[in-house]
Formats: sequence, structure tokens, C-alpha cells
Amino acid sequence: MTEIIHVHKQDGIATVTLQRPEARNALSRALRTAIATTFRELAEDEGVSAIVLTGAGKAFCAGIDLKELGSQEPAESGAGELDPIEDCVRVMEACPMPIVGAVNGHAITGGFELALACDVLIGSPEARFADTHARVGILPGWGLSQKLPRLIGINRAKLVSLTGNFIEAEEAERWGLLARVVPADGLVAAAQDLARDMASCVPEAMRAGKSLIDEGFAMTYGDSRKHETRVSVEWVKTVSANDVATRRAGIQARGRAQTTS
Repeated sequence: MTEIIHVHKQDGIATVTLQRPEARNALSRALRTAIATTFRELAEDEGVSAIVLTGAGKAFCAGIDLKELGSQEPAESGAGELDPIEDCVRVMEACPMPIVGAVNGHAITGGFELALACDVLIGSPEARFADTHARVGILPGWGLSQKLPRLIGINRAKLVSLTGNFIEAEEAERWGLLARVVPADGLVAAAQDLARDMASCVPEAMRAGKSLIDEGFAMTYGDSRKHETRVSVEWVKTVSANDVATRRAGIQARGRAQTTS
């Protein structure tokens, strides 16, 4: 049987590739289950510091498999209350290490939601995003209606979701949806480099920083500031002056190397 997800691990970076290119990596029940299982396993893997997610072929992910959706009850195939083992987006959101999405082509509806479950997105010039929930006659259930307005602004989010029209790569970068656009033949390598850069931070602080951002994102601004203060005060108690001095020297050396390169 052909694997529907491929995981390659090297130097602490796990590259996860969706492998249903003949179906534009559409999220069948089996693929959703495989994504959830894969990210649960990676979350427990002490040898993995960061993750890259991409799709095989010309698409990142075309969303929920509509052929499967049409043959089942909505509750069985939709993006709402799923069996926990299939709730791939929430499993990704709970992953402690950063996830870099390498969007190599279409990311549509459920595939758009999958992309938004990543911490940072970079894309090739062929990257395209669309939210067609309203055109299919369903509603998002994996966070798109709440994440997208916070990311690109409520007016732009309404423009995207209430038309179902595509956002091209250049526009996605201009709006802040994509952190950068890179040539297609170097996309995965660029995502791996970015993941490697993140992994070079103090591992515990990097993971705690990701959690702090995500927790604050779900709060009001005032509550998030109070939360940040509480977490920071407790965290400082675990760090010695020698730790700071040693790491400061490393930061200075890194800065010099970046300046001269």
C-alpha cells in the first residue's frame, strides 16, 4: 500500500509530506487520521526540534475530499466534531515544536485551514489560497473564521471567505499570510532552513515562547499582557546569570556572522 504521508528526519527537522498528489492531497478520512497520528508521534519525539509540512505534486492540500464527503453524512466527513484521532488541525495546534508550512500550490478550504495550523507559512509563486466553504454550503470548523481575520484583517478575511476567490502568492505575502515567497525548486529547502534556524534557539524557551504567543492570541490584549508577565516572572526563576552570559556571547557571535555574510 502506498503511504499517504512521508516523514523525513534530518538534523532535528522532520519534513512531513502529504502524498495524495493524484487527489491534490485532499483530506480523506485516512489522510486526516494519518496527519493526526504523525503529529502526535512527532510531538513526543525528543529528536525532533521543528517540523516542515508540505504537499507532494502541484498542490499543498485541496481540502476535505469532496468525493468522500458526498458519499457520507456531513458529521462523518466534515471539519466539526470529529473522532479525536482524526482532528488533525487541533493536534497540530497542540504540537509543542514550531511547524513551518511550505505551501507549494493550492491550499483550498480545509487545506487552507491546515495551512493556518502551521506557525509560519512560506510559499512558492504557485501558492494559492481560497476559502470555498460558503460555495460548498458548509462552514469552517478548524479555526479559519477566527484565525484569518486576526492574520489579515477582518475586511480582507470577509473578502476571501464571502467570495471564495483565490489569493495569489504575491498578494498573500503582501497581506502577511505568507512570510515570504521563494522559488518553487528551493521551497522545501528554504522551509527546512527556517525550521533549523528556529531549532537553534534554546529549545525550552522556543517551545515556551510558542505557547505564550498562542495562549495570548486567545485572550484580550489586557489579559494577555498580564499572562505574559506571570509566565515571564516564573520563567526567569529557572534561568541562571551564567546561562544568560553564555547565551549572550552566542547571540553576539551569530550577529557578527550575519553582518559579515
